[in-house]
Amino acid sequence: MPRPVHFEVPADDPERAVRFYESVFGWKIQKWEGPVDYWLVVTGEAPEPGIDGGIARRETGMEVRNTVGVSSVDEYVGKIEAGGGEITAPKMAVPGVGWLAYFKDTEGNVFGIMENDPSAK
Repeated sequence: MPRPVHFEVPADDPERAVRFYESVFGWKIQKWEGPVDYWLVVTGEAPEPGIDGGIARRETGMEVRNTVGVSSVDEYVGKIEAGGGEITAPKMAVPGVGWLAYFKDTEGNVFGIMENDPSAK
């Protein structure tokens, strides 16, 4: 069963957001070495329940988003559309991580799906 695996917080000033979340919750946050400005957030240690996430530089209309891990982005695109969802950003590679796409659910909430594939380019 697919489960949420990642959250994303948009920030006008990511460095300020990093300081906030580190000081308030003690989260461990480090800048990703990928092709875009992105900060990886570790919210706790196993076996505590919870998920990790990221902080991204805010883009127009961007809201907090959750991402669900799936076995195949292609398969779930069809399921989401059949269920009444709408694609907002088609399948894209996250280099070295996997495949990602964004959607709106039937209530207008944006969410992502991620297929793990370290060979994605």
